Amino acid sequence: MTDRWEPARVVSVEECVQATADVAALPTLDITDTEDVFRIDAAGMQWDIGVHVHEPVGGSTAVGADGKKIGVFLLHGGQDDWRQMLPFATMLSAKFGYKVVTGTFPGRLYLQDPSRDWPGDTINPDGTVRTPIWLTDELITADQYDVVKDTRLKARYGTRTVVHAKPGTTFWFRMAASPLALEAGMVEAMGRHFPVDEFSVYMQGHSTGGAMTMMLAQRVPNCAGLLAAENSMFGVITERMQMWSGSLGKVEGYDLFTETASYEGRVDPFYEVYLRSWRDIARYYGPEALGKEGPAALMRLPSLMEEVIEGWDKQLVRPLFKCEYPVTHNIVASLTQGAQVTAERLGLSHAETQEMVEHYLGFTRELSGPGAKPMPNTLFGIARHSRDASPEAFEQITLPHFAAMSPAPRVGLQHFQAGTHMLWRSEPDLPQGILPAVVQQWDQAITRGFFVREGRP
Repeated sequence: MTDRWEPARVVSVEECVQATADVAALPTLDITDTEDVFRIDAAGMQWDIGVHVHEPVGGSTAVGADGKKIGVFLLHGGQDDWRQMLPFATMLSAKFGYKVVTGTFPGRLYLQDPSRDWPGDTINPDGTVRTPIWLTDELITADQYDVVKDTRLKARYGTRTVVHAKPGTTFWFRMAASPLALEAGMVEAMGRHFPVDEFSVYMQGHSTGGAMTMMLAQRVPNCAGLLAAENSMFGVITERMQMWSGSLGKVEGYDLFTETASYEGRVDPFYEVYLRSWRDIARYYGPEALGKEGPAALMRLPSLMEEVIEGWDKQLVRPLFKCEYPVTHNIVASLTQGAQVTAERLGLSHAETQEMVEHYLGFTRELSGPGAKPMPNTLFGIARHSRDASPEAFEQITLPHFAAMSPAPRVGLQHFQAGTHMLWRSEPDLPQGILPAVVQQWDQAITRGFFVREGRP
């Protein structure tokens, strides 16, 4: 393909502003938004999985460079549900004519109410806490967990409140098997809505969701590309990136905080759920304010703190808990123990248990060897004021890792000169953040051949 589109390495502020106008000027298609909640069996247990489906009315789905209908699968960040990705879904479907499936991690969907709004707070006055709901008619009771205050990563998170499932409880066994439920549930969701002979699937996972879409890319037969804007990497890459940058990360334009950034690897156990708090908004607001305003941002610390608290109050209807660190940070000991607990419950043999352990460890890296589907072509995107990604980290760690794959996928890296980790957050002259510019680049890549692998029609 001689006229194949190639991504620009840098997307300027002016180009982001122009993209916002260009996308707004596109005709707005009538679209439908339907929820699909279905039950699967995984690891000898039942799990309720929920996704939302956006598509143009009448089935007039756009077609990509490979001649197939364009399907996009979206996954939210670690603490959220499908609603976080609603700006992506509506724009991609209404402005570009794609069919979009937006997933929710197992346990994150509030299955007790059609609104899906979680009630109360993450930590209740009586000492009980929010816990995942993996099955509509099965709730985790307070006698199944202990609440723990954790200060191991205080520089990054402040004091964390975590929940530890007690051995032998339903909570314990659900936590051990939850990676298998995510794998099976999301593969089933795409199979239900993106038939292999009709659709090519392109995946975007925001933040934590990125590690999951990377894992899923080789497990979904018609996945044709990764739309990797502000997403996390495979767990083995994230582990190396944090060894490089330290636990606090790095903001472009500022040196590493070497005195406090020491990082010895995460040790989160498989049975732990992290309950979010206002601190998790603060750990993004601080670095983003530094990137945008420089050290002078500290001169208005009271107003920054007010913004943090207001932001937290608005988020309380979302899940606001997280338990994916063993996968996203390649915590081998935790993944191994979770696999062993699941294998013992299922009564597996020693050899079958070893296979289960290898399956769990395979969630953190690309598949390789005979029969493995090649890693699809990938388009990375990072925001100017990203807390979690920097050009240096990509150039020194991520891109070399992808180049070493066999076969190596085509990879593009775009650095947007505006925006934050939350791509849709508004800025001056960018009412929808850099989201329109990001999706415009995706459309170019999909329709003009970036994701068509060599040797394929």
